[in-house]
Amino acid sequence: MSQYWSKVVHGLTPYVPGEQPKLNDMIKLNTNENPYPPSPKVLAAIQAAASGDLRLYPDPNADQLKQAIADYYYVAPSQVFLGNSSDEVLAHTFLALLKHEKPILFPDITYSFYPVYCGLYEIASRQIPLREDFSLDTDDYLVPNGGIIFPNPNAPTGRLLVLDEIERLLIGTPDSVVVVDEAYVDFGGVSAIALVNKYANLLVIQTLSKARSLAGLRVGLAIGHPDLIAALERVKNSFNSYPLDRLAIAGASAAFADTEYFRQTCAAVMATRSVLVNDLEQMGFEVVPSSANFVLIKHLKHDARQLQAYLRSKAIIVRHFNQARIAQHLRVTIGTDDQCRQLVHALNSFLTADPPNS
Repeated sequence: MSQYWSKVVHGLTPYVPGEQPKLNDMIKLNTNENPYPPSPKVLAAIQAAASGDLRLYPDPNADQLKQAIADYYYVAPSQVFLGNSSDEVLAHTFLALLKHEKPILFPDITYSFYPVYCGLYEIASRQIPLREDFSLDTDDYLVPNGGIIFPNPNAPTGRLLVLDEIERLLIGTPDSVVVVDEAYVDFGGVSAIALVNKYANLLVIQTLSKARSLAGLRVGLAIGHPDLIAALERVKNSFNSYPLDRLAIAGASAAFADTEYFRQTCAAVMATRSVLVNDLEQMGFEVVPSSANFVLIKHLKHDARQLQAYLRSKAIIVRHFNQARIAQHLRVTIGTDDQCRQLVHALNSFLTADPPNS
């Protein structure tokens, strides 16, 4: 039926999400989900919201959640934008703020949805190579452009760009919007939200999927100057005026209220990451320095796909990207202590049973 497709559809290469296995006994370390459940206060709020009021539309502005986020980050509600996942927020951002005559800039190794959005919205782009160690060189972005976007920490590398370097970008490209995608910032970084009141060209995007254990609720947000938020609202209300349902608004609001639980689970993930990195390095893996809830690893003597296949045979799933420069790497989500011990045991079994590849 492709003769009925719009012209743009033929040229699209859609984003491929990480596998969601149907088996319950798999150790799932491939999609960067939090190994810990949401805050009990979140579950209680969702249960309370599951009432007869579900027959009514939700608040199109989700003012309750905007206020909770504004209070948490010490910004005004007019500086907060909400969407059904950070992917939707990103999609609106590409259309509202990054579609210009000049190409937008993003790293060559980064979140693979960025080039998909460029194809969908017919946005010109240029991929800037990361350094050999996968760090981002801000000087490479201080050129004429239609906007800049990158994850911080970057995905799938996990490397962090410090705030001073982000500020250099904002100062050096005052006529361009700089979008900092902070899906993983709570696992070791400092949010650039601290800079939004100083720089009108900064937009920070976050998600509740990772650090707040709510991947199944689909809530994303952006924080920036009210003028940037107004552009996003125009696009949102030209697409879907009700992106967040009543349960999502209630649950997400409760998540921002339970700071203690949030900090505890983030600290637990970071502690497990530290132990796992040490174990991996002891086995001869190269581990890219990570400030995220995952690590990008490579073994010099073994093929990444063979390692991935072996782990799968042991009911452990990790992510492989068939992409230049990282084709011999695997991205491993930080699970619980027990899950990571099982991962290390499986890898050690592989390395001790098989001779190195010639």
